[in-house]
Amino acid sequence: MKGFYSLLGIVYMVTTSFYLSPKKAIAKNEISTKKIERVADIKSEKVTTNGSAAEALYQSITFEEGHELNEEVFFKALTGFENLKKAGLLKEDSHLLTVCDFSMSSNTKRLWVIDTEEKKVLFNSLVAHGKNTGEEFATNFSNTNSSLQSSLGFYITDATYNGDNGYSLRLLGMDKGFNDAAYKRAIVMHGADYVSEEFAAMHKRIGRSWGCPAVPRDLTQPIINTIKGRNCLFIYYPDQNYLSKSEWLKA
Repeated sequence: MKGFYSLLGIVYMVTTSFYLSPKKAIAKNEISTKKIERVADIKSEKVTTNGSAAEALYQSITFEEGHELNEEVFFKALTGFENLKKAGLLKEDSHLLTVCDFSMSSNTKRLWVIDTEEKKVLFNSLVAHGKNTGEEFATNFSNTNSSLQSSLGFYITDATYNGDNGYSLRLLGMDKGFNDAAYKRAIVMHGADYVSEEFAAMHKRIGRSWGCPAVPRDLTQPIINTIKGRNCLFIYYPDQNYLSKSEWLKA
């Protein structure tokens, strides 16, 4: 702002201006910065809340040393588990999650039955894959009848029955194009003598099924009776085609 005044006949020009003091300017900038940071924090919280909850749950589960379920596999299983609940295919209070990690050797205990409410492992067991899925390691999967291959994806456990393989549990495949033919293919959980450490020691791998996730004879009834009646089973393998297309793995 400019002004003029006269003193002893000399005209002087005075320039004045209104401005924020350095302290006020800094304070104003700090408020703006805090607002921006808070908005960023809120957005970050929304993105990470589910992830943090999954991490906390995983950390709270007591796995036997040397027999831990891979963390990323658990996160994928949990994502599908929660999405099946949201879709009304599982009860909201469902808390049993069964995971088969078929990226692991069939000679290792690669099946876990987890109580997510009690945060503990109920069973950790050997589990077989299909005859044409691979030898010691699973490599090939199919949803086709008579393929003798395992099918990837999420299943909902159904009713039990006694068949050619003894006490068995029907499975309903939830992934279209990947395992939704399971019921027609008679892909079920059952016990088998070839799923044992003794068999693995003799043949350098456990035996293989016709596509069913077969478990040891002595654990057949306890496992099936625990997970029967509309609970979640997830058969995992790092197949990018499946992982990118499964509707249940979408966050």
